[in-house]
Amino acid sequence: MQAIHTAFEGIWLPLVTPFVDDAVDHAALRRLVGRYRASGLAGLVVCGSTGEAAALDEAEQQAVLDTVLDAAAGMPVMMGLAGNHIGHVINRLAWLNARPLAGVLAPAPYYVRPSQAGLRDWFLRLADVSRAPLVLYDIPYRTGATLTLDTLLALAAHPRIAAIKDCGGNAQSTQALIADGRLAVLAGEDHQLLGTLALGGRGAIVASAHFRPELFVAIWRAVVDGRLDEARRLFHALMPLVQALFAEPNPGPVKALLARQGWLRDALRAPMTAASPDLADQLARLHDGLEAVRATD
Repeated sequence: MQAIHTAFEGIWLPLVTPFVDDAVDHAALRRLVGRYRASGLAGLVVCGSTGEAAALDEAEQQAVLDTVLDAAAGMPVMMGLAGNHIGHVINRLAWLNARPLAGVLAPAPYYVRPSQAGLRDWFLRLADVSRAPLVLYDIPYRTGATLTLDTLLALAAHPRIAAIKDCGGNAQSTQALIADGRLAVLAGEDHQLLGTLALGGRGAIVASAHFRPELFVAIWRAVVDGRLDEARRLFHALMPLVQALFAEPNPGPVKALLARQGWLRDALRAPMTAASPDLADQLARLHDGLEAVRATD
């Protein structure tokens, strides 16, 4: 059996990209990284869907990554790599290979809906070129392409395909991948965090961890230590906020609450829109209600 890349465990944060006057706000980005650097999070994910990567051109993505790497001061950083033109994506890997990345998070090529053979070829070609371990991003509702269990198990044989961000919505596949043991399974849907961890998943990549990240880390630690009652208590306490953060398209609600807290401007790029004022008010109330929630040692 291929060894698990043990670096892919714990709670990873898919970081938002702050904007000011429609430009990337690198000062706010640095402040955010500084906030999360000492929070117990396993690492940061840059230019994922929460980071509005589709609205950033290539130069902006490079600048965002370099700012985060500099501010992270050694904290592990994973970079998103999406596209549907294999040549363009491989060319982008050339400059990613020059950065000290913990991993490259790659979804299936969107819109074109290739066969399973085409999907296997896509990921194998990326893994052959990438210096950093590849993390599969299985999210059919964004890409239009479903990775079957057979395809995922075949990809797990590649020595540089290390983990999966699991948003596939197939509990049977999740369980089978965990049982197989070659890929580190990371929950990618915030509401599936506890279930995936309890099954033996290695961690999660969850946008909700922008808020009270220490509680998300405590859930992971409690499961690892076998303290399931504690994990359930914290998970149920966080769920009302988690649900509200996805009541409108991500990352609008996340940015609205971060803006209320003074971390950034409540600004998104079209076609994304800011969260409604009513939801922003609800998020602030729910977050305030978590002030009394503490993890136990």
